[in-house]
Amino acid sequence: MEVTKDTIIGDVVNADPEVAPILMEAGLHCLGCAMASGETIEEACYVHGLDCEELVKSLTEYFESKK
Repeated sequence: MEVTKDTIIGDVVNADPEVAPILMEAGLHCLGCAMASGETIEEACYVHGLDCEELVKSLTEYFESKK
């Protein structure tokens, strides 16, 4: 899966639920929240004060390791 700052969090989790620990470690603890499933990575990072580029990098590395 290609992950960008515009990727919807719900799409990332649906692609591979095993990404949940990466998202939670980054500070996105409310993956079950209705907002989380429809937010982009950038929107969620903004709301939670997180580094969007770092999270995208971590998710990209995760998905690349699964190939």
